[in-house]
Amino acid sequence: MLVPKYRKMLSNWDAPYIQSIVDTVEGQSKATLATWCVDYAEAKLLPLYEAAYPTDMRPRNAITAARDWLAGKIKLPEAKARILGCHAAAREADGNPVAQGAARAIGQAAATIHAATHCMGLPLYGALAVAYDVLGLDATWPQLEQAAAEECAQMEAALRAVSVKNEPNPAKLNWKC
Repeated sequence: MLVPKYRKMLSNWDAPYIQSIVDTVEGQSKATLATWCVDYAEAKLLPLYEAAYPTDMRPRNAITAARDWLAGKIKLPEAKARILGCHAAAREADGNPVAQGAARAIGQAAATIHAATHCMGLPLYGALAVAYDVLGLDATWPQLEQAAAEECAQMEAALRAVSVKNEPNPAKLNWKC
C-alpha cells in the first residue's frame, strides 16, 4: 500500500500571511515571543496532538519546560531536554500530519526560549496542522494553504494582543539560513 506524502510545513516564506507575522515579530523580545508561542501552542495545537496521542506527555512537557524557564524555575539545559522530547514525538507521528505538525509547532514554540527565530515554527508548522485538521487529509494544496493563511491571521492577532510597543531589548533576529 502506498502511503501518501503530506507536506510537513508551509514553505513559502514570502507569502503575505507569513511576512505579516515576521513584521509583527520584529521588535519584540524573546520573552514576549516565547510567551505568545507557548500560549498559542497550548491552546490551539496541544489539543490536536493529544487527540491522537492522549498518553504522550512530551509536547505538554515541552510547554511546561518553556514556562518554567521563563519563570526562572529551571535552567536552559533542562528545558532543552524536554523540548527535544517533543521533537522526537513529532518524528514518531510520521503519517499523521495533524499530530506531527502540531508537535513540530509545539517544539519550535517552546524552543523560542533558546532562539527567538524559532517562533516562526508556530505558523510554518502549526497553521498547516490546523488546516489538515479542519479540511482533512484529502484537501488540495490551495485549500490547505487558504486555511493555513486564515490560521496565520489568528496567530498574528494573538501576537498583536501581547505585543509591546517600543519593547526594550528586542530579540536580535537573523532570518538568514
